[in-house]
Amino acid sequence: MDDSTLADRLTQLGLSEKEVDTYLSILQNGEAKASEIADDTGVSKRYVYSISESLEKRGFVEVNDHVVPTTIRARPPSEVIAALSDQLEEMETALDERFSDTERRTQQFDVIKSRVTVVKRLTEYLANAENEVMLSVPQQYLPEIADELEAAVDRGVLVLLVVSSATDVDGDDVAGMASVARAWDQEMPIMLTVDGQFGLVAPADIIIRSNSDQRAIAFVQEQLVPVLSGSFLGNYWPMSSEIYVAEPRALPATYRNFRQPVLEATLRLRADEPVYVTAAVHPVQAADDPGTIEGTVVDTRQGLAEPQTNAYPIEHTLVVDTGEKTVTIGGPGSFIEDYEADEVTLSEP
Repeated sequence: MDDSTLADRLTQLGLSEKEVDTYLSILQNGEAKASEIADDTGVSKRYVYSISESLEKRGFVEVNDHVVPTTIRARPPSEVIAALSDQLEEMETALDERFSDTERRTQQFDVIKSRVTVVKRLTEYLANAENEVMLSVPQQYLPEIADELEAAVDRGVLVLLVVSSATDVDGDDVAGMASVARAWDQEMPIMLTVDGQFGLVAPADIIIRSNSDQRAIAFVQEQLVPVLSGSFLGNYWPMSSEIYVAEPRALPATYRNFRQPVLEATLRLRADEPVYVTAAVHPVQAADDPGTIEGTVVDTRQGLAEPQTNAYPIEHTLVVDTGEKTVTIGGPGSFIEDYEADEVTLSEP
């Protein structure tokens, strides 16, 4: 490390420029009189004494004022580093105590100006998806995120994909990248929601054209992301045409995202394969305690795979025969079903 870099590092520790010059002079001499240090640094002896006292308090030097003339001796660097490390550890403890007393606030809105940042945020969100992804992207950009989409599907994530500005895309082009994929020949915004928590909206230009002056918005807000999901399912999903539906996954399987078991049950019922469900539920209308519903899925209401059977875009329902009665189960926030489910397990009867 050269002298300039060393001086910069010492400055980062809170030493002034004169303190750095004085300390380096003392280091060079090992031990020196104030007059010698003053000659080296070009400051007065009085100033050397003042700086040396400051350096002594910080543990860098020792001032031998019990001898005449007074000398200043540099402490061994290993001792200085050890003392600084102790101070940093003490500070870390104090910072941790303060940090634990406050709730971490994630940045809720982020205006993105560059294509590079949009691409980075898209891949980052996709890489961290655990339950559900809703995504619309232009066909020409699809190859750039193909690996992230395939990895999400492999992890068991429900991936609903709309390929916009599509000219010649078919099911083979998106196989393995989605649970259900649709295509639309019109241009539409890039939209992404992940796990009902993370969202991103961007004009297609910001991805397609490197010199675009458009802006994207990324946000983290549980109250707002479902609104974007509703817009995706209600406005853009019906306008596009289905090109691919993945095969049902192996059972048994447990889901925290309610739309996925609805899709899985739908595909199995259409293949005449019976499905048994166990769901942790809350009654929607009554004030009863939470409980468990078990039974055979006899029907679904959904808009994920053709033909759509729901009455409105966000309706995704399991119709279950418990052996005693037939009940309907929806996801969190349901209001027309009998029960809302926090967790659902599908299995073979």
